Amino acid sequence: MIPEINYWAVLLATVAAIVIGSVWYTPRVFGDRWKKWGQVTDPETSAQAWLPILVSVALAFLLAWVLAGSVAIAWHFYAGGYLGSAIVTGLTLWAGFTAGRFITHDVFAGRPSQLTILNISYELVLVLVMSVIIGVWPPAGTV
Repeated sequence: MIPEINYWAVLLATVAAIVIGSVWYTPRVFGDRWKKWGQVTDPETSAQAWLPILVSVALAFLLAWVLAGSVAIAWHFYAGGYLGSAIVTGLTLWAGFTAGRFITHDVFAGRPSQLTILNISYELVLVLVMSVIIGVWPPAGTV
């Protein structure tokens, strides 16, 4: 079975990820703290600045696409509402994969707990917003 995916919702979720990341990591919001706790330095050239952004956009699209497919599979399996399936699936994937891996890696690397909390909180907001977008805009013919 190939899950039904609304690629317009995936694209909108990708754009939302770009907006959320742009706001979250501005110096006035959490950017200065993130740089301090993560010991991140500013890029020296514009090429060094653009590469992480391009990678981030590509991976945001991949996250939205995988989330949309996972939501469709969960909705078929459990039935119920599409939005509810999207939110539960997003939270489950975030807790099981994202938060769990961040915490494990950061504990072993000795990173500050504030950095871990900041990063997993960002990922939670990101996944929840993506889940809502995907949940309110299901693929045609599914609901």
